[in-house]
Amino acid sequence: MVVGMVLDGNGNPMCSELWPGNTADVKSLVPIVERLQSRFGIRSICIVADRGMISAETLKEVELRKWSYILGVRMRSSTEAKAVVARGGRYAEVHPKSKNRNDPSPLKVKEVWVEDARRYVVCLNKDQATRDRHDREAMVASLRDALSKGDKSLVGNKGYRKYLRAGGKQFAVDEDKIQEEARYDGKWVLTTNMDISPAEVALKYKQLWMVEDVFRSMKSLLDTRPIYHKCDETIRGHVFCSFLALLLRKELEDRLARKQWKLEWADVIRDLDNLVEMEVAISGNSYVFRGQTSGVAGKVFQACGVALPPTLRAC
Repeated sequence: MVVGMVLDGNGNPMCSELWPGNTADVKSLVPIVERLQSRFGIRSICIVADRGMISAETLKEVELRKWSYILGVRMRSSTEAKAVVARGGRYAEVHPKSKNRNDPSPLKVKEVWVEDARRYVVCLNKDQATRDRHDREAMVASLRDALSKGDKSLVGNKGYRKYLRAGGKQFAVDEDKIQEEARYDGKWVLTTNMDISPAEVALKYKQLWMVEDVFRSMKSLLDTRPIYHKCDETIRGHVFCSFLALLLRKELEDRLARKQWKLEWADVIRDLDNLVEMEVAISGNSYVFRGQTSGVAGKVFQACGVALPPTLRAC
């Protein structure tokens, strides 16, 4: 199955959607947006999607409906995108490099127009560029070492393929490919039909991390998978329970944030799970005894505005 999640601008889950597992993303996007537009009465639409979501056919349908869009571009497979990356121009700084880990990643942007028809924004993260360069250098060094031991040592290693070329009886390192890859270090390209600044285009695209974070939470923290149901109705019910759990988690995180408390989710679950009550009988009278609150449990109750019951109370 394919699970979709609708979030508002603040990352709050609004609803979940399900489709058969053999549904292609690029074919489902337009009908999904139209259904959500009708359901929520949306007047203005801007589609923000990564490089794998939009085909040329889908983009034509989006433009036909006069929807706004901010789309990632496949840089290495698009001739036009390669030309955009190679185009000269001065970058404008959006976020400077900072030593504080909590600050946004460094980001620079520049605007490129192709034939005055399509607008592109080239984004650059210098920290990512450094990581990309180091990863490539390590890969090429490993490749050269492997080549010195013969071609058989390359079998099964997919990472080597893009830096290889056939050279007579043996493979050789493709130096031109290495130089070409260096042009893309730390960069990604966006295309848009919106009349907003290049910085806004980049920042709106980066909001996709909220969607990615939601699905990471569903898969790992909320244990949505595996699903053992077989009927459509029970599968939908299972996913909807995960959606409700996700909604509660987001609300709790917001309330903790308003208190300026940063608690680890694993600690929250463990300490709440350890909070127990037991019923005891003393001299014919029944009482409820509450165990001690440990760790962060007290802060969670305080953030939610819920008073803990007394340690001992009569039934």
